[in-house]
Amino acid sequence: MKKNRLLFALCAGFFSCTSIQQPNQVYSRPDYTAEDVRKEEIKRIDELREQNTVEALWRAKLLDDAETIAACEAAVVAEYQKDLEAEKWYEARRLYRSLAAAQYKDIASLEKQSAELDALTVAGVPGLANVAARAERRATYISGTVTIWVDRGLKVQNGVGFADRVIGSGFFISKDGYIVTNHHVIEDLVNTKYKGYARLYIKLSGDSDTRLPAKVVGWDPVVDLALIKAEVDAPYVFSLGSSEDLHVGDRIYAIGSPIGLESTLTSGIVSSVDRKLLTVGNVIQIDAAINSGNSGGPCIDEHGAVQAIAFAGMLQYEGLNFAIPVEYLKAVLPALYSGGKYEHPWLCAYGHTRRDLGKDAGLAVQYVMPGGSLSRAGLQEDDVITAMNGQPVDSLEAMQRLLFQCSAKMIVEIRATGADGEEKSVLAYLAERPKNPGYKVYQSDILAHSFVPIFGMKLVRVSTTSSRKYAVQSVIRGSVADESGFSENDPVDVQGIEFNEDNSVIFLQAYVKNSKKGYLDRSVGMPAPLDSPYYF
Repeated sequence: MKKNRLLFALCAGFFSCTSIQQPNQVYSRPDYTAEDVRKEEIKRIDELREQNTVEALWRAKLLDDAETIAACEAAVVAEYQKDLEAEKWYEARRLYRSLAAAQYKDIASLEKQSAELDALTVAGVPGLANVAARAERRATYISGTVTIWVDRGLKVQNGVGFADRVIGSGFFISKDGYIVTNHHVIEDLVNTKYKGYARLYIKLSGDSDTRLPAKVVGWDPVVDLALIKAEVDAPYVFSLGSSEDLHVGDRIYAIGSPIGLESTLTSGIVSSVDRKLLTVGNVIQIDAAINSGNSGGPCIDEHGAVQAIAFAGMLQYEGLNFAIPVEYLKAVLPALYSGGKYEHPWLCAYGHTRRDLGKDAGLAVQYVMPGGSLSRAGLQEDDVITAMNGQPVDSLEAMQRLLFQCSAKMIVEIRATGADGEEKSVLAYLAERPKNPGYKVYQSDILAHSFVPIFGMKLVRVSTTSSRKYAVQSVIRGSVADESGFSENDPVDVQGIEFNEDNSVIFLQAYVKNSKKGYLDRSVGMPAPLDSPYYF
């Protein structure tokens, strides 16, 4: 509840209620037994094949038309061959895996097979060589870190110009100058909406006076990581460890440049390993001191192996700091090294871990977005996902880990159990995860259903003459609606809905009669974030 009050306080000044907007049409699965429907779908697939061969193949498999499937398979294979010739191993692997999931009968005839593609994808990627950490003096580890300096020119306030810069930290993962840092440190350099001046430099720990130019190679705003490159011979190269080896109470060290104080080392312990601050996985909480400027610096163990990357500290709360598990870095490094923005995959759905007698028993699907991947594939609310590409899925976290191993624009096989206990297997397409999935949901579905992932409550219309009057059908435990006191059968009169400037927060204005509050008629202003760890 405190989180909701804080969100309301931060956002209240940016909203004004407007009329409720509903999509003109909500997707429903077509009847492919109708000849005219099949012909129209084949036409769409033929057009799509020119833009996205993998999605076209997936749609063809759903249609189950042999001739269309063959044409799409040929298009994917041709693209695969081009990527092999260009040595685009990361993209070639995506195409191969899609063909494998779609059960392409001639896959054994392809030039390179799965194991070889996996090896080629990571070959040469900085940081992924199997090099053991070396026990060194703490000062040696410091020499492998850098201060990141983003020069944004001058900032004028009250007629006076001030130097405008962003300071962060980073660390070498290769001898030839590849450096890991946070995305938010270098964001101005890759944000197309930023129109100002920005130049990227690094400072070595042993030479704080010299700024060396650097460039951004790849970035991932979702997990807040970036790979940059400087033409420099790294004085020390870090080995990437495994944050799975970290446990609560283990000693950990953070190195960085807090408020510009270069080569600062702090120590502490792991306070927790499962904080949900990212929308695609858990982060580590540590009590080693982290301040502004530490962002992007390494968190290492006693042997000098990087176990996490510092990315956030709550300055007003001493000892409350957070770091990104190194597994996330290792998972996205091939994509970052290939260049550009890394697009995370998603299945256009929302859910929580299903618990059975206190044990994780799959991923319960609580919502599927109309027209999204699982919707077209045939999965629905109350299905429980148990596996993806043959790998078990016993929880939301397990699904998130498997998605980290995949690429967007890829076909996967999903196994699930229906509400009736029937086992099912479907082919699903991994779309590119939007910046704010909840906003995409709101645009794609009617209000009563879109409130399930957004607020955590399902509504039903109670009036044939008014589009504003609803009743609560169900509430998800721990959701915004649950924390705000909503219960089943509560009447809800929706007055208006508005979004903040970047569509990251929705604001609902409604009259409600909460049973938990004695059915008193009251006006409620309820904000909710449009992204969360429960979209997958």
